[in-house]
Amino acid sequence: MVRYIFVTGGVVSSLGKGIASASIATLLQSRGYKVRIRKLDPYLNIDPGTMNPYEHGEVYVTEDGAETDLDLGHYERFTEINTKKSDNITTGKIYQNIITKERNGFYKGSTVQIIPHVTDEIKKFITSDLTNEDFVICEIGGTVGDIESLPFLEAIRQYSNEAGAEKCLFIHLTLVPYIKSAAELKTKPTQHSVKELRSIGIQPDMILCRSESLIPNEEKDKIALFCNVKKSNVFQSIDVRSIYEVPIKYQEEGLDRKILDHFGIASKKNPKLDNWKSFNKKLNAKKNKVNISIVGKYTHLKDAYKSLHEALIHASVYNNVDLDLDWIESSDIKNSKDLENKLGRTNGILIPGGFGKRGVDGKILSVQFARTKKIPFFGICFGMQISVIELAKNLLGLKDSNSTELSKTKNPVVCLIEEWTQGKKILKGEKYKIGGSMRLGSYPAKVKKDSLLYKIYGNKSLIHERHRHRYEVNSTYKSMLEKKGVVFSANSPDGKLPEAIELNNHPWFLGVQFHPELKSRPFAPHKIFISFIQAAIKNKNLNL
Repeated sequence: MVRYIFVTGGVVSSLGKGIASASIATLLQSRGYKVRIRKLDPYLNIDPGTMNPYEHGEVYVTEDGAETDLDLGHYERFTEINTKKSDNITTGKIYQNIITKERNGFYKGSTVQIIPHVTDEIKKFITSDLTNEDFVICEIGGTVGDIESLPFLEAIRQYSNEAGAEKCLFIHLTLVPYIKSAAELKTKPTQHSVKELRSIGIQPDMILCRSESLIPNEEKDKIALFCNVKKSNVFQSIDVRSIYEVPIKYQEEGLDRKILDHFGIASKKNPKLDNWKSFNKKLNAKKNKVNISIVGKYTHLKDAYKSLHEALIHASVYNNVDLDLDWIESSDIKNSKDLENKLGRTNGILIPGGFGKRGVDGKILSVQFARTKKIPFFGICFGMQISVIELAKNLLGLKDSNSTELSKTKNPVVCLIEEWTQGKKILKGEKYKIGGSMRLGSYPAKVKKDSLLYKIYGNKSLIHERHRHRYEVNSTYKSMLEKKGVVFSANSPDGKLPEAIELNNHPWFLGVQFHPELKSRPFAPHKIFISFIQAAIKNKNLNL
């Protein structure tokens, strides 16, 4: 029998519902149960693919090619289970499905309404595409009280009634703020949040209280009394140094045991979190530091590069070093003086994925700085494309080299695939579909023997990595670049699409068209990130 755990949030957004859901799944998984985590997002976009990273953060891409919420990255990193297209739904997708059905006469003349049609579609999503899971954890996006969330909350209320309370559990994550001037923790926001939830027919079974400090028994008593839950079902969720400590803290609180008690389950086995404890011990231990400079476009919002940040952490723990990350806004780099000021002490330079013109010149200068100063360089997706532009400008002498995404040029070293494989020209002002038009998901690539990439992957000649891009390096310039020492170390199986480049005369220079950060895990760091950190350590030691 599948049990469903619904995780809601109150008071404010960004409390960590995704981490809470992933941690609960981890604890149940450690007890021997098969889990699945799903995200229900209340926004009207079909997916986050066209949303500004400053608004939404990173777009996480699944193996099967879905552009999803960044929380699915947490789900994968914590459980090591690949999520699917069927694990993320938005209001936009729900409405799109319903309107398509209505236009095709599916409803046979009935008036289409939020209840039952929208709520039925949400319930269908909750229970679809399951494969003998013991627990399905559904995170409801947004905050209780938002108009956008109401159909989702109504749907899970209905589902609990239909499936039976013995199959469903409601966990509400809320905020218990500390008011410094009064030197008090305040439970009133939690009380109001739960009152809002109860007003639409959902009584939470458990409450997770996010707080900066320990919650005394008196406050727990008050929360239990006013929120109509047992005191033993009020759990504190204290701020921790790393998200990877959360499963350990929840286990210490007895959350997993209480979840099983709710369902009347005797655990298969006692949970062992030795690997989590070991990882956190290594992460928090004092170690030598290595400096990595991330030259990007959205550096003011770290969530825009969430998977990248986590992948660097995984690799640093593996290599037993501390990360000293410099998040550098590429538009702040305008000349050689800026380069020295911002990158002069770095041990490694990384240019992540992105889009658009802003800050491109600073990225090109950063590639040139890494290349000429022999600093380890790692370009991901747009970062690889930027490196090819720099190489074409300064090694080939084609000063007008550019991407057709950025400007008109006689030397389009980066362009839409159709532009150079089919000779298609994108006319000025021509509109083309943006959403869902990228090369998305896992694709194979053939790796060149004896290349840096070949060694990194343990002499594997075929790899599979996740992609998210619509522009490609123009392979018609391949032979010209190879004569200047550029190695095309990975290509699509048909040889048409460059997947990775290297430099022969450089200690560690690698650009990849794919996104390796999406497959990095705490206990299985991605091999490219491991190698990059090792190269940065070596660079630091050489310059001591």
